[in-house]
Parts: sequence; C-alpha cells; structure tokens
Amino acid sequence: MDIKYKTYWRKTGLKGEWGDIFLDLITKHKPKNFLEIGIFCGVTSRNICKLLDYLNEGKFTYTGIDLFGGEKKTEADEIEPKFLINQKFSNPLKNIYYNLILKEDLNSLKSVSNFLKKYEKNVNLIKGDTNKVLQSLNLSKIDCVFIDGGHSYNTVKNDLSILYDSLKNKEKVLICDDYGDLSCIPEVKKAVDDFVKSNKLKLNIIKDRFAEIIT
Repeated sequence: MDIKYKTYWRKTGLKGEWGDIFLDLITKHKPKNFLEIGIFCGVTSRNICKLLDYLNEGKFTYTGIDLFGGEKKTEADEIEPKFLINQKFSNPLKNIYYNLILKEDLNSLKSVSNFLKKYEKNVNLIKGDTNKVLQSLNLSKIDCVFIDGGHSYNTVKNDLSILYDSLKNKEKVLICDDYGDLSCIPEVKKAVDDFVKSNKLKLNIIKDRFAEIIT
C-alpha cells in the first residue's frame, strides 16, 4: 500500500513533495510508538497515524504535544505563530468554511482531537510547553520522534536532551524539521549541531531539510 500525504483541507508545514518525503522516512524506520512535538493543525499527525495504523495493523501509539493556542508567559519564550490567531487562508472557500461557517480554531485541542477521532484509542494529545511537560512523560517505549515545536535554541536543545536521556543506546530515531538549507532556522540548526557534537552522534540530512539522528 502506497500511502501519500494528504492535507485534508487544513494548514500544514509539509507542503508539496515534503509530506511524501516525510512519510517515506517514517516508513523506513517502521516505528510503533511515535511522539510528535509541535502539532499545528494536526495534518501531519493524521498522516502519521494513518501510516502507523497500516504498518502495525492497528497496534500503535501516537503522542502529540503542542501549546494548542496557549501562550508562554515570558518574552524569552516562544508563542504560537501569529498567523494561527488570524487563521487566514489563501483559498477563500477554506476561509468561509472554517472561519464563518464552522468558526473553528484549527490549532485548538478540541479541533485536533476531533480531526484524529478515527484513531482516538491510539492517540494521546498533551497541551503544554515541552520545557515543562516532556520530562514528566514515560518515554521508554517511544521509538521515533518528530521535533517541530518551539524553534528557539534552548527549547530545541532541551527537547533533544530530555529525549536522549530516555532513548540513548537504543537506536531510536529523532527527526528535526527546519535543519537543512531549504527550510533552515539558524537557532534550530545550532541546537541540533551542538547536541549531536556533545553526544558524539551521527546526523543525516534528509533532502536538505530534515535532520535524522539515531540514538
């Protein structure tokens, strides 16, 4: 079965071929217990769940962490992207449908939960800041992580460090978005590079965008 990335008429950061590239990368590792940091409107989450459902014949877990519209309290922290607040669509039909008819905030916990309802028995959504909630989770069974949450140096480095404490020497997979030149965020790249160097790990750059790290 060849599963292709679908946008489901919602907003997503993985546009064009990037969704398929991402799913191919996940398929290569065949994870069973997945963690996604930074859910946005849930499009990538839905695609991940569909793929995991197929790869594992329904026996999988998906955990997603996001602010879901909540703002951090200090200037040093990151807050949700401003375009989430206005929820503007280039497609006028989407704008009418979501903003005028449904009046639905696509980044809300309620909206994403409803969007993933088909897989609700496999899904655990957590609202919060990874700097606080990540260290409280049992990560021992996680075998693949997609990191696309807070993009500050400290947040990315903190996320990677906490994950590595639980997953090191287990050959699990950490995938970071916005590392390669095609979508590079300097703070993300520096955090990943410093983490990889300090722990003497190997980093693979996937299609000049994603950073793949094996613990």
